[in-house]
Amino acid sequence: QVQLVESGGGLVQAGDSLRLSCAASGRTFSGYAVGWFRQAPGEEREFVAAISRSGDNTFYADSVKGRFTISSDNAKNTVYLQMNSLKPEDTAVYYCAAKTSPNREIYYQRLNYNYWGQGAQVTVSS
Repeated sequence: QVQLVESGGGLVQAGDSLRLSCAASGRTFSGYAVGWFRQAPGEEREFVAAISRSGDNTFYADSVKGRFTISSDNAKNTVYLQMNSLKPEDTAVYYCAAKTSPNREIYYQRLNYNYWGQGAQVTVSS
C-alpha cells in the first residue's frame, strides 16, 4: 500500500506559477500510474493530468493543456504538477492519486485510482 502526501499549494495571483508535489511513502512510485485531480467548492472532483508508470506518457484536461506539466522523479519518489499562467478558475483543492499499472497506461477517471492524498489548497486571486 502506498501513502500519498501533497504539498506546495498556496495563494497566488492570476498569471503566477506554483508547483505541487505528491510524495509517496510505503511503496515506490515506480509501480504506479499517477493522476492529479481538483475539486472546487460545490463542484465534482475533476481530472487535471496523469502520468504513466514509465513516466513517458502523459495526458491533460483541455482546461490546463499548455499551462500545466506533470512529471515524475522516481529517485525522489515524487510526482510534480507545475502550474503556470494560473487563472482564478484554477482555484480548488488538488489531489494526487495512484494506481498500480502496466508500464505506459494512464488513467483519467477517478474510479480507476486506488490511493489518494489528503489534498492541497490552491487559491488564485484576480
